[in-house]
Amino acid sequence: MHIATKNGKIEISLEVKTAELAKNFSQILKKGDVVFFHGEVGVGKTTFIRYLINNFQKNKNLKITEVTSPTYNLVNEYDVGSFIIQHYDLYRLTNSDEIKNIGLLENHKEILTLIEWPKKIEKKIEKKIDLFFEYGEDLTKRFLSIKGVNNKKLNVIR
Repeated sequence: MHIATKNGKIEISLEVKTAELAKNFSQILKKGDVVFFHGEVGVGKTTFIRYLINNFQKNKNLKITEVTSPTYNLVNEYDVGSFIIQHYDLYRLTNSDEIKNIGLLENHKEILTLIEWPKKIEKKIEKKIDLFFEYGEDLTKRFLSIKGVNNKKLNVIR
């Protein structure tokens, strides 16, 4: 069970908690959803995404694949049976013009789109889910806040 702090943050310091939360989060996602992953390097974004994608694969009895950050190739695709997941990492992009060349959000209604480092996107996305990963004061604690999800779905996640 995840522990929520007074300000709505969920503690994910232990990897087992991150895995559980990602599994629960996968239950509310569907084709067409766009999820932004905010947070510093090393805070747990890609680990969360790995558990999320692997859970979709497990649910469809598919081979569990290695999920790595697409920092250098910018996007990795995963077929999870009923749709494709595109996992973007925009860290290396230097300006918003470079986003036009990678096909970001071109087919977003047909896929599940996961985007690390979304600050570089200038285009306004109306319906999206924002996950904010952050360190605690001593860097041994990590927390997650979720925005863009109604309370019913948030209860499923927690």
